[in-house]
Amino acid sequence: MAWHVVIAGGGFGGLYAARTLEKALPPQSARVTLVNDVNFMLYTPLLPGAAAGTLEPRHVVVPLREQLRRTDLRLGTVVGARPDERTLQVRQPEGGVEDLRYDHLIVALGSITRVFPIPGLAEHAIGFKSLPEAIALRNRLLRSFEIAEAMEDAREREAYLTFVFVGAGYAGVEGLAELQDFASDAIELYPRCRVTGTRFVLVEARDRIMGEIPGSLAAFATRELRGRGIEVRTNTTLEEVREDAVLLSTGERIPTRTVAWTAGVKPHPVVAKLGLPLADSGRIRVDSYLRVEGREDVWAIGDAAAVPDAARRFQAPTPPTAQHAMRQGRRVARNVAAVLGAGGRPRRFTYKTLGVFVDMGRGQAVAQTLWIRWRGPAAWWLARTYHLLLMPSMRRRARLVADWTIGLFFGRDASELGMLGQATSLHGQSAGGTGEDEPARAA
Repeated sequence: MAWHVVIAGGGFGGLYAARTLEKALPPQSARVTLVNDVNFMLYTPLLPGAAAGTLEPRHVVVPLREQLRRTDLRLGTVVGARPDERTLQVRQPEGGVEDLRYDHLIVALGSITRVFPIPGLAEHAIGFKSLPEAIALRNRLLRSFEIAEAMEDAREREAYLTFVFVGAGYAGVEGLAELQDFASDAIELYPRCRVTGTRFVLVEARDRIMGEIPGSLAAFATRELRGRGIEVRTNTTLEEVREDAVLLSTGERIPTRTVAWTAGVKPHPVVAKLGLPLADSGRIRVDSYLRVEGREDVWAIGDAAAVPDAARRFQAPTPPTAQHAMRQGRRVARNVAAVLGAGGRPRRFTYKTLGVFVDMGRGQAVAQTLWIRWRGPAAWWLARTYHLLLMPSMRRRARLVADWTIGLFFGRDASELGMLGQATSLHGQSAGGTGEDEPARAA
């Protein structure tokens, strides 16, 4: 009888676990099933490039079927589990719930945006965690330009031309820098907006931006952002979000129509419904072998798991980064294969962070590789090279190179594509050549 290994989640950890299992397990001895709600993996570090038009959105995702040869891909949403019965509950696209039996389960469900109970936040802010959110943010910026351009009063334009980012981690800094860079190009097409100018504000609760990197690099990044006219507000929190303004803990009211929320992540909510032990952070408790505490047949990796960090003597969890999730996926696959008798023995996860790269656009970045700190154009080149090498498959890498090269010569497109993928009703087609008021053509 063939063993059945089920992987819940198709992000970095899940994809690399499946790829490694395909190589480590003989086809006749085991089968692998990957459950994910979409048929692609999002390369999240390149999300700011997709939002800013530097990269075509399809080029920052990796089709799972393109990468997996022997893995059974099941599209569905994990809704629960019964570990004692070795069963994972999956809601299928058509709505039914399937009980998926397994011999070994690897949980790689990732994380979602962490949201605080701030008045108006959920109603008026935009996240920056998924591809739809990134494209929505880009469209919001362009739509704001269009609305502001039609206004006669310069003071009324200001709210539409002010963009507030809350949270100065990697995602917040990179997303803000790329969007501001994009806005500086796009505004040339809007004469009235160009006269008023844009305003970008970065709000951070801690005393400096990007607390995960050395202070000297964070200081350089702060100077770079402020040199572009971006306002960096540290030791400041968001108190309220309104339709046309935000209120800060300093008492300041900033008129704005766009608030991007990038203040951290938390484990996917379904993690709490799997019947597995959780740490105080809400992540699944695992040992240094990536096995869930008290379970011989369940493993967990990535943002959903509190994996002991070798860099901190296994006393604290690893940071929720792509480089850790990818390597945890490989290690957990080898450990599962070892337990199933495919050779070797389980080994501890001992990876330590080799580098940090923060791309801020305009040929500027900060980076740290081992003990060497980089800044400016050299760091920018390293950051792009690093992401290029990490992107799976030569086909995907070639598309990234093509996008970056084309952007150098022809700039970025300023079209608002908010309706892509949203088919309109035949009774409610939009004007502009196919509207309801257009007379029907004779057959």
